[in-house]
Amino acid sequence: MAAATTPLDDLAQALSTSLVEANLVPGSAEALIPGDFKPSTRLAISFGGRDVELGNLFRVNEVKLAPFVSFDAEAGDSSGDASYMLLLVDPDAPTPDDPKFAFWRHWVLPGLKPLAEADGVVAQTKQALTEYLAPGPKDDSQPHRYLFLLFREPHGLVLTKEDVGGEEFVQRRSFDPVKFVKKHQLQLVGLNWMKGAGDGWKE
Repeated sequence: MAAATTPLDDLAQALSTSLVEANLVPGSAEALIPGDFKPSTRLAISFGGRDVELGNLFRVNEVKLAPFVSFDAEAGDSSGDASYMLLLVDPDAPTPDDPKFAFWRHWVLPGLKPLAEADGVVAQTKQALTEYLAPGPKDDSQPHRYLFLLFREPHGLVLTKEDVGGEEFVQRRSFDPVKFVKKHQLQLVGLNWMKGAGDGWKE
């Protein structure tokens, strides 16, 4: 008899399929996301009540404000001491056809802690290392792919904005998330992604 699948098993399969179909893994994010990655928590992202769902399309006007972030504690975190970091990056800057500024760093949010018995509610215990910059693909660009990556932080991790890079517009481009993750021993535990297009982009 086959073992019963769990919601995280189902999510892992759907996630893997979506990444392959979008040419992300294998593809432009394969160095960042292991090919055999299986999430240990479901990362929920929503803009104005509309959920990000593994590649659905959002227009620029829908993402002007930072989204709501939600996830549960990992099954093995009985102490509740684990903290997490969220990265939002774009591998398609300035356009998918010419991603010479990839990865574009849109948001780096450390010190996230899911609250016990609170059904996905997350406390932000540290200041953002990179403030949220709304995705803004041009109308003449094909949709960009935006990755929301949730990492478990090593115990005692303390970073400053300088450890990530400047927040001026041009300082956010050509960010190397693979190097950043490796240097600070971050462990990928959750992932979601969306497509983003200009308000005037026509399919």
